[in-house]
Parts: sequence; C-alpha cells; structure tokens
Amino acid sequence: MAQSEPLCPSLRTETALSRCATIRTQLRTANLFADPSALSREGNAPVLQAATSWRISPCPLLLSRDQLEFFTTLGPQLLSFYRALNRLYNESVKGAQPAWVAGYLDQGKPEVLVNYNRMKRFREALPAVIRPDVISTQDGMVITELDSVPGGIGLTACLSRVYHDLNDGHLQFVGERDGMVRGFAAMLKSAQEQHAGCVAILVSEEAKDYRPEMSWLATQLHERGVSAWCIEPREIRFTEEGLRLRTDSGEQAIGLIYRFYELFDLLNIPKAELVQYAAKKGWVAVTPPYKPALEEKSAFALLHHPVLRPYWEEELGADCFLHLTTIMPRTWLLDPAPIPATATIPGLHIGERAVSNWADLATATQKERHFVIKPSGFSELAWGSRGVSIGHDMPQTEWAGALQKALASFPTTPYILQEFHKGRLFEIDYMDEGTQTMVRMAGRARLSPYYFVTSEKVELAGILATICPADKKVIHGMKDAVMVPCAVARGNVE
Repeated sequence: MAQSEPLCPSLRTETALSRCATIRTQLRTANLFADPSALSREGNAPVLQAATSWRISPCPLLLSRDQLEFFTTLGPQLLSFYRALNRLYNESVKGAQPAWVAGYLDQGKPEVLVNYNRMKRFREALPAVIRPDVISTQDGMVITELDSVPGGIGLTACLSRVYHDLNDGHLQFVGERDGMVRGFAAMLKSAQEQHAGCVAILVSEEAKDYRPEMSWLATQLHERGVSAWCIEPREIRFTEEGLRLRTDSGEQAIGLIYRFYELFDLLNIPKAELVQYAAKKGWVAVTPPYKPALEEKSAFALLHHPVLRPYWEEELGADCFLHLTTIMPRTWLLDPAPIPATATIPGLHIGERAVSNWADLATATQKERHFVIKPSGFSELAWGSRGVSIGHDMPQTEWAGALQKALASFPTTPYILQEFHKGRLFEIDYMDEGTQTMVRMAGRARLSPYYFVTSEKVELAGILATICPADKKVIHGMKDAVMVPCAVARGNVE
C-alpha cells in the first residue's frame, strides 16, 4: 500500500464521482447503507433499515503479491492456533497442562456455560469462521485480536460484488466476485453435517444493527439453493422432535443455527436455553460453538507465556509458532493476585525496567505507556472497540484509573494489557457527500480477512479494509472511515 499515492491516481474526477454515486446507490438498494427512504419490511419478516454509513471511495484497497500471500497463508495458521488453544484448554481441565490455563479462560463465566463448554459432544468443536483484525504497520502486519462471531460478512460480500462489477478487468479481487457468499455457503454445509433442515441465521437484539447485512446474505444463499433464513431468536418454535421455523414456504425443521450473538448476552436472548438443549441432544448443529474459552483475547497472553512455549512449539511447529508470536502482540492478563517480591511479569518492561508490580504501570510516562487495556471477552464492552483505553493517548490520571478499574474487574470481567502498534499512513480518495467533490484523506487501515472452514480446509474468501482518519487512535467502522474490499493488480498475481 502506497504511503503517498492515492488508490486511483489515473481515475478522472468525473468518473470517480460517478462511480462513488453508483456504489452508494447499490449499497442502499441492498439496505446496507443508511437511507431514510429504505423499506423497513420485507415479506412477513421484519428487516431493520440500515443505520450505518461511511465514506465511499471509488476504488478498492490494493494489496501487493506478498501481502496476498501473507493473508492466504495466515488462515491455516489461525486454524492451527484455535485447534491448539482448544486442546490446551481441554488438557488443562484434565490436569495434563497447568490448571491456571483453564482457570483464566473460564474466569467470569457462569458455571452452567463452563460445564456446557466442557461436554464431550463439543470437545473438538472449533469456530468455522475466523476473522483477525490486522493492522498494517511500518514493520509489517500485526493482529490485534481474533473474532469468531464477526460482523461484516454480508457487507464484505456485497462490497466485493459491487466493486468487482465496476472494475475494468485490471484488478483481481480477493475471493473474486462471490467468494464471500460461496465460502459462507460451503461453511454452512460443512457445519450442518448430517442434520436435515434449513439454516437459521440467529441474530440477537443486541446485534440488530447487523441484521440488514445478514438478511441480504440469506437472500444470496437462497439464490444458491441454500435454504437459509435470517431470524430473531423468538421466531424459533420448539417441538419434541427439534427446532422448527415458519417460513413463506411453510414450516421447516432447523438443521443448523448460525449463532450471531455473543455468549455474554445469553440471558437476554429468547429461547436461548432451548437452542442449547437441542444442540445438547444432537437435534441441531450450532456454529460458532458455545465455547467461551475460545473467544478470549487473553489467548494471546497464553501464546506468549514462557511456561507454555514448549507446548505451543510442539502443537504449532517451530515456524508457525515463531510467525504467530511475531504478528500477535505481546499480551498480559491483568490479574490482581499478589506477585512475589523476587518475581517479574514475564516480558513486560517500562523502558529498560522489568515490571514486578502492575502499579508500576500507573506511573509510567506517556512515552512509556504504548499499551492498550481492553476486556478479554464475555462482556458487552469486549466488542465494537468499546472498553478500550490507549495509554499514550490519555492523561496519566485517567490511565491510572483505567488500570485500577481493569484490575478490580478481574473476578467478573478480566482485562488484558497489550502492546500498541501504530498503523502506517497512506492516502485514499473518497467522495464528500456535502460538496460532491473528491477529497484525499491520510488514514490508517484495519484489514479484516474472512476465512471459512470446511472440514479441514480454510478458505480466504475476502478482505474488508477499514481506513480511518490519521487522528483516530482506534480503527473501526465509523462514519468518517472509508470501507472497501481488497484487490490485487493482475500483474501482481501471475
């Protein structure tokens, strides 16, 4: 990605504006871009009107051949990481690995969910969708976190299709035109296994902002012959034979539930216990699995823990372990338990000084606290960039307060401390809605590749780029961001 050249240097202004207008129109037609005139209902099922918008660029984000190779290789490595993390947890429960591993991953979870997670039926279950958040820095790529219940699947699919159709042929889009829909459909088929029935994409009230994109995705799946429906949890009907759903074509049995809701929110989700019961009985398959231990950001801390290094090297292989520890920032779980006077926190330094007490961080200077504090998981603050505190971007008193709050929250909501890595700067053009002119913006990018798992195969189906203005410390979807799919110049993929 160029730091000084815009993404479409040869595109005439009139052509760029026309292309942006076309993109906006098509996104609004799909109900994925805020439009007051959009319909609020489709058939008998409620469909929320899209409430989000962003800055539209006429061109995708261009990746180099080396960057594409990085992302292609990353998928299998992340699946290996999830498999190793799952085994580490299971062996910790049985005593074959340190007990504190499972203790940390289960911290703050209700006992009933922990017991459900440990059931033999689900012991080997892994997420079938993997999406890392990757920041492009001056020193290379850095993964800030992993998400197995990610938003953006439908949005990335639609963006890939719209930008692909406007392309004149000199670009190859990651996943091609329909890689996201094709990959998601293949993943669903693999996850459903032998369970007969339709697919229910279950979107909770808390995640309702994502319902428009999942409804759009369900429509695309129908066109591919996949009986999939985006529904609210209360629309499920429980019977002695399993779960059922009333559709336009009559009542259908549900064979697979795609869980688009967070596990911390289970108590607020209608019929959530019935879904768990049906999965426990083997009447229905559920993906992602009910395994909160695999949805903790503290997994990064386990990867970097020196005591566990022999395990990771054996499970991942030396090369994969070295690669992941290079691109996954050093992370520490903020456990307030007393640290022995002669001990230090592994790998944590302030300047050249080893840290032996969390309180030492509270008095670190602004230059010394290039760290991020955020909830590890199982909290309404653990997604959507909520609950994030950036050390060098806040006054010392506020930083000390954030650190104290994180430590105090350990019993119910563990927090992590993670190294902060600054994204590299580059320029991108977008259409200013007010003036109807093209504007050039210096920004930093978050690259979100989507991997779909079918059996043991991992497919890179598309990459969503979110470019935020340079003054934004946290990169996430916002009205001031540019959001585009990623592509490679065809001359770079020969």
